[in-house]
Amino acid sequence: MPRKPIAVPPPEHAPRRRMARSERARQLLDVAWTLLRTEGADALTLGRLAEEAGVTKPVVYDHFGTREGLLAALYRDFDGRQTAVMDAAIAAARPSLRDKAGAIAAAYVQCVLTQGSEIPQVLAALQGSPEMAAVKRQYQEVFIAKCQAILAPFAVEQGLARAGMWAMLGAADALSDAAVGGDITDVQARDELQQTIMAMVRRSATQR
Repeated sequence: MPRKPIAVPPPEHAPRRRMARSERARQLLDVAWTLLRTEGADALTLGRLAEEAGVTKPVVYDHFGTREGLLAALYRDFDGRQTAVMDAAIAAARPSLRDKAGAIAAAYVQCVLTQGSEIPQVLAALQGSPEMAAVKRQYQEVFIAKCQAILAPFAVEQGLARAGMWAMLGAADALSDAAVGGDITDVQARDELQQTIMAMVRRSATQR
């Protein structure tokens, strides 16, 4: 009598690799950006983010704590990309005021256009939040200090006035927003910001 073949159990699936905390944070931020882009800030809750990312709610809460914490993390993520783009542009620019100003202008406008519809939603959703105010002010100060260091070699010995640096930042925001809204082109925004930066640096020489 022939022997019955022994049933071989199907091979078990390899266990899914557990993401490192930094990898999980990156995944959650990427999903959050997509939600913002496709459905707007109202859809961006911690529960919805967990659902879209395929994780449990406690995972999302562990990373961001609150919805405001998530929005602040998105702003930090945007600023980190903006800094990397600007650092690369400055490093590649020739050592002249025109080229350095052009690199600052191009990097700023490019980053705002890249997240053109999402960043205004993040800022609007965090309007009045003390946490957001502190985060935004911190990165504004970092940006101004970076620009001061880049432009200082073209200014007078005493350096650039802070009032001028804040005016430059205001112009950068206004021109980038106008480009996002389609009121001007990105080229016009970059060119005008470049001229504004150069004028601010040159004016400092006559004010000292």
